[in-house]
Amino acid sequence: METGVAPLRRATFRDLVAERLRQAIIDGSIAPGSTVTEQQLAAEFGVSRGPLREAMGQLVEEGLLVSVPYTATRVMSLSRHDVGEIYSLRTAMERLAFAQIWDHRTEAFAATLRARHEALLAALPSGDGFATSQAEVRLHATVYEFCGHKLLLEAWNRIAPRLHLYLAVHQKAHGRSGPLDDAHRAYVDLATGDRLDLMLAELDHHMQRGLDHLQDYVARIVAAGD
Repeated sequence: METGVAPLRRATFRDLVAERLRQAIIDGSIAPGSTVTEQQLAAEFGVSRGPLREAMGQLVEEGLLVSVPYTATRVMSLSRHDVGEIYSLRTAMERLAFAQIWDHRTEAFAATLRARHEALLAALPSGDGFATSQAEVRLHATVYEFCGHKLLLEAWNRIAPRLHLYLAVHQKAHGRSGPLDDAHRAYVDLATGDRLDLMLAELDHHMQRGLDHLQDYVARIVAAGD
């Protein structure tokens, strides 16, 4: 008997498996540095190994998994150096994105930025660290999506999954499941204001704020695992 419901496309199912695996890594269900296998994950997720293999390949491209041929696949490890690298890179990238967009900002950019800020605030009471860090990534993605620099957007999309993980860890370092509710107010106000110099100064401060705490927290995690 035909129901008229279209079958789920293989690529769509792969994406769903990838999202489940991504969430398990980011929320800490699968710890940084852990070895994972297709057989183990297929059993835990209740899926066949074909789409799981594709999903794992996608997360290798995103940097959340590290595959060593003929050895093992592991969840990416965290270190002070890793954290410092991604924060210095995203600071430089975001400064460039704002410099590119500043004289070409539109009401659509401002409206999207404000809407995503409201979505982040709405997610905070849930206590869901994955959802709040995802909403924070989407907020910061706005300037890349609107700045008109395709290569910069591609670079952002490559680091965004790792940033999602670091933001989730960052909140754990502060003993909470999301940023403070006023953490991005100045960022949003200045991003839609008149002074690029003030926006860039806030951006530098925003990125640096809490970085030392996060690096120390990651160092403690690594030391505890030794």
